Amino acid sequence: MRPTPGLLISAPASGSGKTTVMLGLCRALVEDGLAVQPFKSGPDYIDPAFHRAACGRASFNLDSWAMDGALLDAIAAQGQDADMVLAEGAMGLFDGAARDGASGNGASADIARRMGWPVVLVVDVSGQAQSAAAVAEGFRRLRLDLPFAGVILNRVASPRHERLVRDGMAAAGLTVLGALPRRPDLSLPERHLGLVQAGEHGDLAAILTRYAAFVRDHVDLAAIRAAAGGCARPVGEGMAIAPPAQRIAWAQDAAFSFTYPHLLAAWRRAGAEILPFSPLADEAPAAEADLVWLPGGYPELHAGRLAAAEAFRAGLRRHAEDRPVYGECGGYMALGEGLIDAQGARHRMAGLLGLVTSHADRRLHLGYRQARLLAPAVGHAAGAVLRGHEFHYSTVVEQPDAPLAHVMDPDGVTQAETGSWRGRVAGTFFHFVAPQRGAEAA
Repeated sequence: MRPTPGLLISAPASGSGKTTVMLGLCRALVEDGLAVQPFKSGPDYIDPAFHRAACGRASFNLDSWAMDGALLDAIAAQGQDADMVLAEGAMGLFDGAARDGASGNGASADIARRMGWPVVLVVDVSGQAQSAAAVAEGFRRLRLDLPFAGVILNRVASPRHERLVRDGMAAAGLTVLGALPRRPDLSLPERHLGLVQAGEHGDLAAILTRYAAFVRDHVDLAAIRAAAGGCARPVGEGMAIAPPAQRIAWAQDAAFSFTYPHLLAAWRRAGAEILPFSPLADEAPAAEADLVWLPGGYPELHAGRLAAAEAFRAGLRRHAEDRPVYGECGGYMALGEGLIDAQGARHRMAGLLGLVTSHADRRLHLGYRQARLLAPAVGHAAGAVLRGHEFHYSTVVEQPDAPLAHVMDPDGVTQAETGSWRGRVAGTFFHFVAPQRGAEAA
């Protein structure tokens, strides 16, 4: 089968304008009648929701550190029925973990090379002119096995500025696919874990329409489509990630929204039933559920409402009497005794674990994680090795329960955030991406 042609939208660094270009291209191409399949390189759970809003199709993460090659290929196959693939990179094109995982080090370049998707490099040219070509040329030549489509210039100050930058790119033999003038009014609002979530924008459809018009006015869409490419990849049973239970009560609202779509898709494919409920609406998990899962999100922004959610808390307690409950990052914090918000006020949480966390003393915890379970969790036995990612600012004030896992970063350095468990309740700060296949118990 001929592969769906695709492009990977990347940049030299974060903040260069990748998301603006990605969303504008997605919506503009959809407006032109194309079925566009979006992807996100790396461990991000906010951007895919914007992709879905722009394309009308679920966006999936592709992570070359946490996923093996078979899983990457199976997830990429979600775009087989599309007209075009657009994948958004993370950070800079070559940024990843210090050590390789099963199929790479997590860099966006890994995905572009594996899938054969040419790179569109978004270059912030503010503060430079012809010199921008040296940056772009360095990125094109660092890995000569990487397909390279061209550059989109961003934050162009004036027609003269654009001409000078284009002259430099032409001298280097680089294709300019578009030039975007400065438009600070098109930036999306952010908070401490990234963009404000897609579901919180009441006018998101109008925002995406403006992005599409902006890109349509300043990017050569015909050249973008012509530059797309790809290589055929074998697709076996790589999507076969066993569900942790048959019926999974899944918390889903503004406080608990950080979910990797490939997990839910794989579990549903295996026959599992996902039963959504909203803790913020004071809903208890479904009585028939075999497992309750609280994903990450922003419980610290809704701590007062969670503290008052008596039906939710009572439902968790009933479930935990004879069935497992699991929480990730924000979900883990919600399972504890208390959460201290940024103003120093302590809020009562579920009390199923002894954990107390604080946002009053903010400390960044960020990076890939490899965890060897010390107790059963997420459908895996003790000794299983899981791969994932940690990103939060909370600090642990109290953690009296037994550690759930021995957690290391990609360099093999042991991490203090072990997660914890008590009875049938367990949680961790890292977000589970995939099991490490073939890992044996120590």
